Amino acid sequence: MTRPRAPRVLLAVWGGAVLVFLLLPILLILPISFSAGTFLSYPLPGLSLRWYRVIAEPFPWVFAFKNSLVVGVAATILSVVLGTMAAYGVTTAAFRFRTAVVVLLLSPMVVPVVISGLGIYFFLNRAGLLGSYTGLVIAHTALGIPFVVATVGATLQGFDRTLIRAAESLGGRPRAAFFDITLPIIMPGVVSGAIFAFVTSFDEVVVALFLSGTSAMTLPVQMWNGIRFEINPTVAAVSVILIVFTTVVFILFTTLKRASS
Repeated sequence: MTRPRAPRVLLAVWGGAVLVFLLLPILLILPISFSAGTFLSYPLPGLSLRWYRVIAEPFPWVFAFKNSLVVGVAATILSVVLGTMAAYGVTTAAFRFRTAVVVLLLSPMVVPVVISGLGIYFFLNRAGLLGSYTGLVIAHTALGIPFVVATVGATLQGFDRTLIRAAESLGGRPRAAFFDITLPIIMPGVVSGAIFAFVTSFDEVVVALFLSGTSAMTLPVQMWNGIRFEINPTVAAVSVILIVFTTVVFILFTTLKRASS
């Protein structure tokens, strides 16, 4: 029996309304970024590229973008290495309090980011790493590891461990078996975790507000300061660039995932 047409139409209309509700604020940012005025306002007084020229200046926007890129790449590398090792360990090894360890590893995903930022602030303050790249990388690594643990752990759930035993029976060392057999199979989970870790680091603002100084100010912190102290379309122009950047990253990820499958 076929479903009545009316409920399907209502469901489609409702889904379209929700989609418009979610996308409309993003779409409204695009025209404002080309505004010739000096405030975030509608209707637009004219069209101009002046705000895109402002964010192309070396300071502060390009400087903040470079900081976010450096911190994001470094935090992603550390998150992938540590998170993959942790996921492999808790998935393959049998030990007491295993569930507690998994919960501890995933806790930064559920703990309010303000609480995490405050705790990291006091820790790095004692270590003398406030306002430094090293402190930001450590903090963002702690926030990125749970995503890698979750994605790699999910991939390892369906991993056939008889392949490892077969490699060991043929004289393969555990390290060689991991890099030659396990890692290629779980690579989709590693790549997914890396992308989530990088996006989390690149977009994170709360912890960065606690830790960053003038020498390690990231792009989200600069945007926050721009909204607080000068409400002009520069922030809208930066937002459009970030939307395009994020869209390109996920399109590349989807393309690579389809190619690998």
